[in-house]
Amino acid sequence: MTEQQSGIKKILSKILIWLPSIAIILFYIPNALDKLVNHAQTGKVVESTAVMITAGAFILTGTALFLYNKTMLIGTSILVLYMAFIVLIHIYKGKPVEIVILILMATIFASYIRKPDIFHRN
Repeated sequence: MTEQQSGIKKILSKILIWLPSIAIILFYIPNALDKLVNHAQTGKVVESTAVMITAGAFILTGTALFLYNKTMLIGTSILVLYMAFIVLIHIYKGKPVEIVILILMATIFASYIRKPDIFHRN
């Protein structure tokens, strides 16, 4: 294999490693911004604007930490914790939980794809 093919292979590998993370980010950032901008949402379990703004800031913080490799585990934990609460809310309200659980699993999967060694014990 030539040096040029090796370089292309590395670039494609990086793109494929980051693709699940980009998909996750494209879900969380609009969700967080919606909670920050449209914080007077109705029909929610908790209709407090303070809770919505806090949730939006929580999601944005988790997303930022998720993007940075050194704090990825903390960011993943924050996003998974948020989605676990959303699963419980969906169960409470009788809404379908399958999509929410898939997003939760995709968050963990994207983190694992980027840095599998943080999921192993030494």
